[in-house]
Amino acid sequence: MAYILLYVDDIILTASSDALRCTFVNHLSSEFAMKDLGPLNYFLGIAVTRNKNVMFLSQRKYAEEIIERAGMSSCKPSATPVDTKPKVSATSSTTFDDHTLYRSLAGALQYLTFTRPDISYVVQQVCLHMHDPRVDHMSALKRIIRYIKGTLDYGLHLYPSSFSTLVSYTNADWGGCPDTRRSTSGYCVFLGDNLVSWSSKRQPTLSKSSSEAEYRGVANVVSESCWLRNLLLELHCPIKKATLVYCDNVSAIYLSGNPVQHQRTKHIEMDIHFFRKKVARGEVRVLHVPSRHQIADIFTKGLPRVLFNDFRDSLNVRCSPASTVGVC
Repeated sequence: MAYILLYVDDIILTASSDALRCTFVNHLSSEFAMKDLGPLNYFLGIAVTRNKNVMFLSQRKYAEEIIERAGMSSCKPSATPVDTKPKVSATSSTTFDDHTLYRSLAGALQYLTFTRPDISYVVQQVCLHMHDPRVDHMSALKRIIRYIKGTLDYGLHLYPSSFSTLVSYTNADWGGCPDTRRSTSGYCVFLGDNLVSWSSKRQPTLSKSSSEAEYRGVANVVSESCWLRNLLLELHCPIKKATLVYCDNVSAIYLSGNPVQHQRTKHIEMDIHFFRKKVARGEVRVLHVPSRHQIADIFTKGLPRVLFNDFRDSLNVRCSPASTVGVC
């Protein structure tokens, strides 16, 4: 087997044997002007550090450029990227003068979430106001940068792990948007021990109850899990076990296995009920998880420092392995 990842003229190639990889490279070189840069160490701004136990993905250089662009090279670091207060309103303060700077920094932070899922929620929040940024929105953005300044050595860890299970966590902050009262959904998906997909997004429609908001969140992560299962099937690594989806809302869990269309659920769009079939077929199991262990909370709201650090560690976002060498 050989897999190739292509983005314009940047290529990552891996194969089941060195002989096959060399043959593949020779075939490509006969058709295109190419240069073999050796083992993967840098791709699209993402630095890759490997040893026998871990692959570490980091965007430290890119993060430093964001901090410098914001003029905050000497700023005081922050322990968390967002406080635990309610979400900032679209009209909470006066208009920020430099719209271009705000949009530039917010857009740059979106790419940083590729290896820093711990800032996905707050980056999503500041990006909601790119059309009309206010002073409070810029303050929230600066806090993200202060947090990044204190965690420059952090990145995503990938470990040798079994490909036999997909485990998902999903949560929703019901009616959290102060302007539209729409909910924020968040989820994360683990393949074995490794985080492979995550999202923090405001729901497109208004939910009339917390159960409905959570139910939509479960539907979103089941859809993502189905896509990942199909992708792995195409890569000849099929997942034979059911996808486990952990949710902390008991009503949403009961609805996922209830074949009866009650009057109170008819207002939910029919297209999100597809995952009931997945549950009935045994492809998905929706299970309860206590709120204290609901990792997806980090994608829907601001958390206290201790809880935030705990969930960040559960996402495998940790300090660079090299920086801990020699530490007892």
